[in-house]
Amino acid sequence: MQQELSVPRRLGLIAMDCEDLAILSANLQDAVVRAGDLTFLPRLRRFALVACRFDWVRAQEGRMERCRTGLHFDRVERATLTGFRQDDADIMLNLLSISFEPAELPSGTIVFTFSGGAAIRLKVECLEAQLHDLGPRWTTTRKPGHAICDEPEEK
Repeated sequence: MQQELSVPRRLGLIAMDCEDLAILSANLQDAVVRAGDLTFLPRLRRFALVACRFDWVRAQEGRMERCRTGLHFDRVERATLTGFRQDDADIMLNLLSISFEPAELPSGTIVFTFSGGAAIRLKVECLEAQLHDLGPRWTTTRKPGHAICDEPEEK
């Protein structure tokens, strides 16, 4: 009897509200993004990025894998960066979360929070995003982790 190989499906998600965005954010937690793989297209009112996503679902099955994933937000009016310079295209950012801060609904601000204090803020007319895995997966020997510091740093 031949052993059947499990081939994961490519992930595809759409976010149209805060609950959808929370699912999208959880799937992108600890994704690695190169600054050169971020772009804001003002004429199209689109912000897009390509990330190397850690697959947390597969990790629960004992497989540590990453894959290239594309993400874009539509109806973006403005994009601002803090804590890094996009002209340093090779800087690597570790994505912690993506959240939505409502204004006069349905408008608001999408906030990308990265480790080390870096962030991206997108002023949007409404929340409209799509995520799609782009290609093959590869195994990794490192599972992302975050140190928990219970005591304040000494000065």
